[in-house]
Amino acid sequence: MTRVQSTPGAESTPGAESTPGVESTPGVESTPGVESTPGVESTPGAESTPGVESTPGVESTPGTQTTAGSPPTPGSRLAAESRRPPEGYLGTGARITSGPAPELVEAGYALEIADAPLLHRGLTLADLAHLVELVECGALRRDEAAPLCAVLLDLLDSPAAEFPYDPVYGDAFNSRERELEKTLGPAAGRIHLGRTRREAGRIAFRLAARGKLLGLHADVAAFASEVSALAADHAGALWADSTYLQPAQPSTFGHYLGGFAEQAVRNLDRIEAAYRGVDASPAGAGGVGGARLPLDRARLAGLLGFGSVGAHTRDAMWSVDILADAVTAAVQAVSTIGQLAADLEIFASPAFGYVTLDASLCRASVLMPQKRNPYALPVLRGGAGTLIGRLAGLLATGLTPSARTDNWLYAYGEVAGALDLAGRLVRLGSTVVAGLTPDTAVLAEQAASHFTSAADLAEELSLRFRLDYRTAYRVVGRAVATAISRGDTELTVPMVRAAAEEITGAPVPITADMLTAATDPVSAVSARDALGGASPRRVREHARRVRRRVAAARQWNSDRRARIAQAESDLVAAAHSLTSEQAHE
Repeated sequence: MTRVQSTPGAESTPGAESTPGVESTPGVESTPGVESTPGVESTPGAESTPGVESTPGVESTPGTQTTAGSPPTPGSRLAAESRRPPEGYLGTGARITSGPAPELVEAGYALEIADAPLLHRGLTLADLAHLVELVECGALRRDEAAPLCAVLLDLLDSPAAEFPYDPVYGDAFNSRERELEKTLGPAAGRIHLGRTRREAGRIAFRLAARGKLLGLHADVAAFASEVSALAADHAGALWADSTYLQPAQPSTFGHYLGGFAEQAVRNLDRIEAAYRGVDASPAGAGGVGGARLPLDRARLAGLLGFGSVGAHTRDAMWSVDILADAVTAAVQAVSTIGQLAADLEIFASPAFGYVTLDASLCRASVLMPQKRNPYALPVLRGGAGTLIGRLAGLLATGLTPSARTDNWLYAYGEVAGALDLAGRLVRLGSTVVAGLTPDTAVLAEQAASHFTSAADLAEELSLRFRLDYRTAYRVVGRAVATAISRGDTELTVPMVRAAAEEITGAPVPITADMLTAATDPVSAVSARDALGGASPRRVREHARRVRRRVAAARQWNSDRRARIAQAESDLVAAAHSLTSEQAHE
């Protein structure tokens, strides 16, 4: 049985029992020999008197002390199995009275600690910047910050694998705090002045995501360069462009490839926009509404190499739209290549024979020795689908009330993993393009087949004989149907004349020269000379424009990497200055 707890401030007499149904008054001693009433709860914070028993079913209040040797208060099964908190476990001595359940460690803490390699260096940079600013704003003295700075500088370049991250303590930040406390004692607590654990984690994640976006940006630039170069090489290679896999009009294979280069250019724009979102500093946000210390948020942003300061502290700490933007940009970049891969798998099949993939990108069949499977292509297509699924998951976990942990709990690993996967797939896509060999003879043959110049002929009839286009369309359609029914592969003057008279009711003086000129694929392609068109001149022009955009993208990327490196160098120098000045004092 649990012991009765007396009212705060009241002293109970040893051996005394309280009167049934009567609650003890603060400051009043209970009467000897009176038993407590069933269902009466003891007052929080009071200690029970030795030897006094409470009525069965009464629950003790959290924070109260029970008599030595008494069983725990009835409650949940987990309460009966409560575990001793590990040494240094955050919250011990306050609201957290037990170590973590193994199931929580396995499903939650282990998930967070898995992000430690991603956050490891960024957490140290965030700590160093915060310490430097605490000194500069006068919140800490140099001698108070110096010992912690020295330990952090030693930690900065140490591999995450060598740090004793332990999931039993929760996330990476808590494990670091535990180790810093073991080294420095209470002095390690200075790092928390004016800043939450969440802020350090957000900074570290943005630093990591920033680097991954720059990596993906470089990969997409390389893909755009590769595919535009192949487009320029095949600017004059005739082929039959298609819709629904049906031959449509004469074009050039270079023009087909240039469309993917143009998509890649837009993907560069998307990644740069996503980068700007990630590159806004949350440092100095405090809990949510900003720190009450005179921290200079612009100075913190500069120390960490951020391009801007988050304009709203709550938004900078909790909004997840920047995560969706980053993964969306990755999905779009890979979807472009996945679409190309879907086409190439068809084009590389014996039924088409348009292109051949490099042997290094193919795999043999275990059973059928004649097969040459284009293995890289389903890798690309499947990867694009996987990334779309990850984006959907990220959007789903973000659909919560604001300022919720589930917005972020899975996000660090999912976003970083999506960006890494996207980079691998884009690099594979570049290799596929580099190893692609189009069969220009087969492509040209198809360009001249299947009546691909039918629309050009209809336009010529409309212009030359002043027919409305729909009537000219019907004339050519009837002529094509007649040719196919006869097993012919080309139109003849008699066929077109007969169709025209049948449709219009009057003879149309079509000549052989006109028919030949209107249905010649080379002439058809040369005539498509509008900006962005399929003529060889325009294809090469577009390839040059893509190359200029790629050059600008590479400069943009280099500038941001240089700014980050300089900021880190300056931050480390400022931290070393704190430790060296302390050593000389």
